[in-house]
Amino acid sequence: MDELVWNVDPNADAPPSKQLVLRVLDALASDRLAAGAQLPSVRQLAARALVNPNTAARAYRDLEQLGVVRGANGLGVFATEAGPRLARDLRRRSTLDAFRGAASEALRAGHAPSELVTELSKLASNAKRPRKSA
Repeated sequence: MDELVWNVDPNADAPPSKQLVLRVLDALASDRLAAGAQLPSVRQLAARALVNPNTAARAYRDLEQLGVVRGANGLGVFATEAGPRLARDLRRRSTLDAFRGAASEALRAGHAPSELVTELSKLASNAKRPRKSA
């Protein structure tokens, strides 16, 4: 878990707790964090991310509500067995929503559909693809 980057961008649109949630979801979705893996304690996470412990606790609460982590009193926070699958599903949904929004905005700005297809093809041919999951 130490190889994950926990820093947050104070200038980002997303609040720090949301940034931490996205970091964990991305780590689970990309198999950098496995089911059953232990995450840093609230205090450790706060220290690594340079945020208030309440912010770290809020991120863990949000992740627990999503079903990707579970807290075990006195033992810590762990990725659930379903965590990687749930994280992939959540990230796929959110990125497709963002893509649809960006495509709609580009069309409203006057880009031709063929332009968008060309750009998407370029992106797809240059992209690193994560390994497929069952």
